Amino acid sequence: MTHAPVGATSPVGRSVLVRVPATSANLGPGFDTLGIALSLYDELVVTATATPGVSVHVTGVGEGEVPVDDTNLVVRSIAHAFRALGQELPGLELHAVNAIPHGRGLGSSAAAIVSGIMAAKGLLEGIVEVDSTTLLALATELEGHPDNVAPALFGGLTIAWTTSEGPSHKRLLVHRGVSPVVFVPETTLSTKLARSLQPASVPHEDATFNVSRSALLVAALIQSPELLLAATEDRLHQSYRASAMPETDTLIRMLRDAGLAAVVSGAGPSLLVLGSDPAQRLFAARLVDEHSISTWRALMLAVDLKGATVVPHPVESAVH
Repeated sequence: MTHAPVGATSPVGRSVLVRVPATSANLGPGFDTLGIALSLYDELVVTATATPGVSVHVTGVGEGEVPVDDTNLVVRSIAHAFRALGQELPGLELHAVNAIPHGRGLGSSAAAIVSGIMAAKGLLEGIVEVDSTTLLALATELEGHPDNVAPALFGGLTIAWTTSEGPSHKRLLVHRGVSPVVFVPETTLSTKLARSLQPASVPHEDATFNVSRSALLVAALIQSPELLLAATEDRLHQSYRASAMPETDTLIRMLRDAGLAAVVSGAGPSLLVLGSDPAQRLFAARLVDEHSISTWRALMLAVDLKGATVVPHPVESAVH
């Protein structure tokens, strides 16, 4: 296919391929601040058409479940970006191949939002230039907080914060010895429910505890993986949410007693083990298999270093 030249005013006829990683936020003590990108991906091909309206095709996770009209989160995210950038929304044809589990604390909604924002960026290349600050701002407006969208956009370990001028982030490279494994249950848990279980305030002692552990966790992840067990202790959110995911809580306690840095992944109910070497992942998988009472899927993942990507894609070979 041909792409509109630089200086074009319409993205019609363009097609882009977007790839976005799963993410795990909080990482124990870093509530609403720390997040990490993982090597599990949703892929999306978006084509801008002259025909108004949307056509959405989903395979993999969410097939037959997620909306396939203009209420689809990816479509809403594309539309949000076009509006914010002052551009008229064309017709859209989407083909999504999803691998990130929904409702399990692995950033599926953040991935959908980032997919849409990145698709808009790709479709508008040469028409409107979109920098990283704008990408993060647009994604955070939709997600509500930047802890998942930041690593989804930029990869690696991210520290995210907000100011009166909007969200910001710092991306860091994770020590090569850090070996993540995620355990995904068959059950789901809504982020809204998980957040509703937290108190409006916490004891000063607990806040101080988490500040120290969050600082230590950054050091452990980028320099000293042997400190991960101590660095992933938390008093701000996991204990309050335990009643909504009792088996997650039980398994985390068991794994931590065995010396493994186990935490709730995001809002749960998946759990994340940050191994300090690959052997710890196998040890964790054996322990979960021996002690779980329901089915848990072990995902041996790497830390994603690239974050979200978007490239031109020929229409005739779009994902079906």
